[in-house]
Parts: sequence; C-alpha cells; structure tokens
Amino acid sequence: MRLQILGCYAATPRTLTNPTSQVLEIKNHLFLIDCGEGTQVQLRKNKIKFSRINHIFISHLHGDHFFGLPGLISTFRLLGRDKELHIYGPKGIKEAITLFLKLGDSWTNYPLRFHELTSKESQNIFEDEKISVETIPLDHRIYTNGFLFKEKLGERRLNIEAVAKHKIDKCYFQNIKNGKDITLDDGKIVQNVELTFDPPKPKSYAYCSDTGYHPEIVEQIKKADVLYHESTFLESEAHLSAKTKHATAKQAAEIAREAEVGTLILGHYSTRYKSLELFKEEAQEVFANVELADDGKQFEI
Repeated sequence: MRLQILGCYAATPRTLTNPTSQVLEIKNHLFLIDCGEGTQVQLRKNKIKFSRINHIFISHLHGDHFFGLPGLISTFRLLGRDKELHIYGPKGIKEAITLFLKLGDSWTNYPLRFHELTSKESQNIFEDEKISVETIPLDHRIYTNGFLFKEKLGERRLNIEAVAKHKIDKCYFQNIKNGKDITLDDGKIVQNVELTFDPPKPKSYAYCSDTGYHPEIVEQIKKADVLYHESTFLESEAHLSAKTKHATAKQAAEIAREAEVGTLILGHYSTRYKSLELFKEEAQEVFANVELADDGKQFEI
C-alpha cells in the first residue's frame, strides 16, 4: 500500500502549496482521494498515470476538496478515455459536475457513474475480492465523510520446502494457497498448515479531513495502520478550531492515541504558521509516531 500526497494545505492554492488531494495505491487499485485545484498538475508532476484512476472519493463539497474535479473529468475526455469513472461523494456532487459539463457543452465520451452519499452512519461504498472502502462520518460545517480503506485477508503463502519434500505438483498450488489439504498418491493427507504460512496481515488506511475533534470515529478506525488526520491549527488557535470545525495537531494526536493506530500523518495545515515542525512537536506530546504530510511526499504503508 502506497500513499502519495498531492496537496495537503488548507483553503487556497499558493505558489508552492496545494489544497487537498492524494492518491492511494492498494491491491492494484489507484484511488484518488479529494481533488482540490491543481490536482491534475500534481498528478503529472508525480508521474501518476491518469488512466489508472477509476474511482474518486470526495469527502465534502468545499472548494479546496473538489474544485479540481471538473477539470480532471474534462481532461480524461480529451485523453480519449473510454473506461467508466466512479465518483463517490455527498449528494449534490452530480448536480455540480453535470452543470459544468452542460454549460461547457463538454459531456464525457466515457461512462461517468456518481455514487451520492447521504447517510450519517458508516456505510460500505466499495468492495471487491481484495479490499473494501467504508465511509467515516466526520464533524464539519457541512456533510462530510472520511474513508477507511481496508485490505482483505489474502491467500496463504506456499512453504516451498514442504511442497518440494512431498513432491506436490504445481497444479495443486492454488488449492493449497486457498487453504485446502492435499491427498498424495499413496493416500496420505498432508494438512494445509504444513504446506503454507499465514498470509500477511491486512493493512488499513483511515483518511479523516475535514473535521473538528470527533472521538466518535475512534472505534471505527481502531488499530488502523495509518491515520491521516487534519491538523489545521495549533493549540494556540484552538478557539478557531471550535468555530470552524477543524482540528488541532494535539486533537489529531489524541484521536490517534485512543484509536491505537500505527502511524499518524498530519495534514490540512493553515498557512499562518512558519514551520510544519510545530505541528509535529505538538502532536508528539500526545502520540509518538507522527509524520508530516507535504506536497509530493510519499508514504509506504
């Protein structure tokens, strides 16, 4: 699992910083999470293939999280896309995007599928044989969801030495990885546990931006490998945090600590501060394993 930060700053684009957008590579999927202005430029800068993006997840309808989407959809058309594009976001996103396309007479020549969200309870919005994606209801000024990306338990791993010892033909390998015992030519049954190792532990990634301090999410994201949590303010501006429904670095760390996550990544910084290190220092007073997002930065999960 690999996370690529395209933008992680609050509100407005600047010369060297971009509003929220990131790409999560998980089990051969390339998911785009939020799409602020400049997203497609950042995709090109980071050499990410547009054609691999088939699912886009939009947390809420504030401009710094989705104003880049109409342009990206139009660029897909110009590039000759023919694959379906699925967009998951709050009710109203279909109306907003189709109005752009209508007024610009630039309807897509590929299927555009909207999955509009209205539930204030967590719901599973995507699933296949390898992963699932569920919403994380957040506490912001408008209807907002985070997203929890979870790998499913994979196949068991072959114990090559054990397989060779019993002279088992390759044609049985898939059955073994699927957990089945094997009957040898002499009738002896070899237990699967002898022929395999446990599969790798499934990984999970929780994306939570934008939101105020919201402890209600703790149980849902419990023991996630990585939590990306917004940290717009430092504690010195906590009064603004409550007013704007954004979190401080300390509050993000408190969520990480209570949820017992592996790593906390901070982002969605207000640009009023001179150094990102201030966010990390504040968070580490509460939770040790803290990383700072920054535009172009990549994390291996």
